Amino acid sequence: MKIGILPIGRADTVILMRIRKNLARVFPDATCLVIDEKLPLRKEAFGEKRKQYHSKAILSEIQGYAAKKTDLNRVLGVVDADIFVPELNFVFGEAVCPGKAALISLWRLKPEFYGDAPNIELFSARALKEAVHELGHTLGLRHCSHSSCVMHFSNSIFDTDIKQSIFCKHCYLHAKISINKLG
Repeated sequence: MKIGILPIGRADTVILMRIRKNLARVFPDATCLVIDEKLPLRKEAFGEKRKQYHSKAILSEIQGYAAKKTDLNRVLGVVDADIFVPELNFVFGEAVCPGKAALISLWRLKPEFYGDAPNIELFSARALKEAVHELGHTLGLRHCSHSSCVMHFSNSIFDTDIKQSIFCKHCYLHAKISINKLG
């Protein structure tokens, strides 16, 4: 499997490189790379009423990009902006399930968002968990009831901190089957 990490707007290169490096540990048979191109964060995606970006609008752009990139099996968009879906106050990410495109937001993963001191290790761990979670959705995985599984739904940053960055046995088997089908 070949995973491209696509910066959207102003995503920090340091965290993008950490995501790439850590994804390679979770998906050891995958090739992970940070794409040189950057998608703009379009103002059409901004919800003036909520002061957040609509994740489906950004994900749609990632899908369009991914459709053109036949050399990539998955494209993970990374944005440093607050994102939402209409039925929730915010989301850490969204993905096409199953599909080729996923999106994570760094905005609420930073310790500073919660009034804490910057902590690159904690920030990187959170970003990895959300990246693996959304890529899991692209492989057809749904939310898992095991609170330690990376596929467990994160309703808050506390849920993200509790879960691991890896799949439980059940989710791992399903992910492995989907990856094997990619060839």
